[in-house]
Parts: sequence; C-alpha cells; structure tokens
Amino acid sequence: MRLRRLPRFLLSHVRLIVLITFLTFLEIYLHVQSFSVPHPSEPLDPPFAHACRPSSDPSHIFNPRSNAAPPDAAEPRENATIIMLARNSDREGAVHAVRSLEKQWNRHFHYPYVFLNNKPFDAAFKAGLAAEVSGPATFDTIPAHMWSWPKDPTTGRETPDRATAQKAMQRMEARGMPYAGNENYHHMCRFYSGFFFDHPSLLQYEWYWRLEPDVEYTCAIPYDPFRQMRLAGKVYGYVMALWEVGSTSPSLFRTAINHMRSFNIDGGLGWQSLIAPSTAPWPFRKLLMPRSSIFHSRTPGGDAWNFCHFWSNFEIASLSFYRSKEYRDFFRTLDEAGGFYTERWGDAPVHSLAASMFLKPEELHWFADLGYIHPPLRHCPDVEGRGAKGCGCQCAKPLEGMRGVPSDCLESLRRAVEPG
Repeated sequence: MRLRRLPRFLLSHVRLIVLITFLTFLEIYLHVQSFSVPHPSEPLDPPFAHACRPSSDPSHIFNPRSNAAPPDAAEPRENATIIMLARNSDREGAVHAVRSLEKQWNRHFHYPYVFLNNKPFDAAFKAGLAAEVSGPATFDTIPAHMWSWPKDPTTGRETPDRATAQKAMQRMEARGMPYAGNENYHHMCRFYSGFFFDHPSLLQYEWYWRLEPDVEYTCAIPYDPFRQMRLAGKVYGYVMALWEVGSTSPSLFRTAINHMRSFNIDGGLGWQSLIAPSTAPWPFRKLLMPRSSIFHSRTPGGDAWNFCHFWSNFEIASLSFYRSKEYRDFFRTLDEAGGFYTERWGDAPVHSLAASMFLKPEELHWFADLGYIHPPLRHCPDVEGRGAKGCGCQCAKPLEGMRGVPSDCLESLRRAVEPG
C-alpha cells in the first residue's frame, strides 16, 4: 500500500524535487569551478632555448656537432654540482649516464660531480667514473643517521617500530608493489626527501642537478641550466610529470593537508593544480569522503589529490629551498608520521607536494627542450614538447620498449603558467 503511495507523492512534489535536483547540480558545478586554475595572458615559463637558439642570445645558433661552446660557457659558473646516488654494482649504468650528460652538455661547462653511496665506493667505480667526468669528482658515503631507521629524539626508540614497519613492507610486497620489500629503497626515499641537501659534500653548493644511473640525454643543451634558472627566478626544474601509484602512499596527502592546516599554509594556485574536486553532492562530500578509513588522499572537504607529481629522477633545483625552515618543518611532519616505512612514500611526491605548497607556479620550470630517457619512459621535445624544440635531438624515432609520458598531469600542473 505504501509503495503505491510513492508515485503519488513524487507527482505531488515534482516541483520541489526538480528544485532540489537543480540546486544540487548547481552546488556541484560551483564547487568544481572554485578549483579552476586560471590561465595567464602570457607564458610564465617559456623554454630556455628553442631548437639550438638560447633564449638569452637568440641570435646565436649553437652547433652541437662542433667543439664550439654555447654562449653561457663564457659566463662565470654557478655554485652548483651534479649529484648521483649509486651503488658499486651500478658502475656500468653510472658511466652510461655521465657519458651522455658530458656529450650533450657538461663537456663545455665542467661542473663538478658528487657521487654518493650508503657504502664506500670501490676502486673500480671511482676509476671508471673519474675517467668520464670533465670536472672534479667527489666520492662519498652517506652518514648512518641519514640512511637508517628514524629514532625518537627523546626516547631513542625507532619510529615507527621496525617490526611493525617490516610487516607492512611484507604485505605491500605480497600485493606486488615494486620495491616495497626492499628496506634500502625506503631509506633512499627518506634520504632524498629530508637529508641529501645536508650531506657534508653538498653543503658548499647552492644548486644541484640530479643524475641517475642508466639515464640518457638525447638532445644537446645550448645553455647553462643553473645560470638560466637563477636569472629567471626559478627554484625547481623538472622534465616529466606523471601519476603516483595511489596505493604506495594512501596517507601522504592527508598528512600534508594536516601540516598545512597546522602551519596556516595556503598553497595558492600551485597547490590547487593538485586537487581533483569531488563531484559528489555536498552531504557525501563533507561527511563521508573525508573519512580516511574509507577514502584516502582526500582533503577535509572531500576533494581528492589527483596524484600528479614531478618525476624526481631528473631535477635541477635550489638547495636553499630544501634548507628552508618551511621545508624542514614539512619533512619533520612526514618523518614523524612514519609513512616512509609503513607505506612506500617516495621522494618524488614529497618534493612535488612541497614545491606546490611553498612555491609560486612561475618559480617552477619545465625543461621542455631537454631530451631525456629514463627507461621505460622518455621525453622527446620534438614529440612531447608541446611546441618546444630540442637541439640536435636523436629521439624522434620510437625506441623499442620506450614510451612517452601522457600529457594529463603536465596539463594540470602547468595550467597556471601557460595561456589558454
């Protein structure tokens, strides 16, 4: 009998139902629009070169096949270094990466290298790399406190508890999460998130270029990236942007959000570009979605992290950024939460969240003109450069097993610096 009354009720209240439906969709539309990042009227992050013409001296055409140096080579060097974290077993891949960077760039600039290892480098590694570099080379070990389990400063106990964290690693590994069961991988992510900039061999420098074993540079670089970063007021540079695997860090975004609330950090347009606004109706969005036990990587308002981040195996950035009180406070919050071990928090999303949190969008630089391969992904300016052109690139033809990076994250992260 009650079921028969339902259609009658709906008919008698059709106007009210239509009004509620309209207001619900209107509220959702306005909510989504509130996260829209406006395009600027002019480019705020143009490339440092177009083809072989440096932006700082467009009348000069650099010839990558000659021994002539780019115009920037005549300028004073920046206080900068190239850093590589490697094991002795990585010697062949390290030689490959250094040889590639020297060929495409550093043979003209002779910047120094700092090679770091959690164990002492052997003679073969040192000899092999010393033969490849054109600048000074430092081979150093990482202090134990930078590559070990964090400890509570008051009690001296490991935090998180090692046995608890190792069980979490085993569970992640059983689910097929790459590197989750490798304790050294967790140490590495923590080191690159909160300690590398304080390593004794890096304290004298202001800028760094992160170089990984086995990577390859496929275009000549006709300028000094360190100098151009400084002149343009840039702080952090990247070449690839892609999605993080959400299951590796389910509590990272919420921890970052809580830190922002505790320290009254706004974030601005850079942070807004990381948000995927929820399209759920207000009651669900406000009451259900913020529950981290059900929906992870959400703001208190129910909106989600879009998981976009800068791939940190290539970075050119200011070390002062990481040495700032703001960044140190942020890392301390993350370290105390324990997610570097109970989950698989990576340094790439940590750096990306911090850059979006503390920097203006125009202080970030996309090296669109650099050709770069980190297997299995590649960036080729002539293909994925969105209008940028590389210098003497050898990457346009698809390589077996290599693929370009989808543009979705790049479009989101660069909306605030590219005209619509």
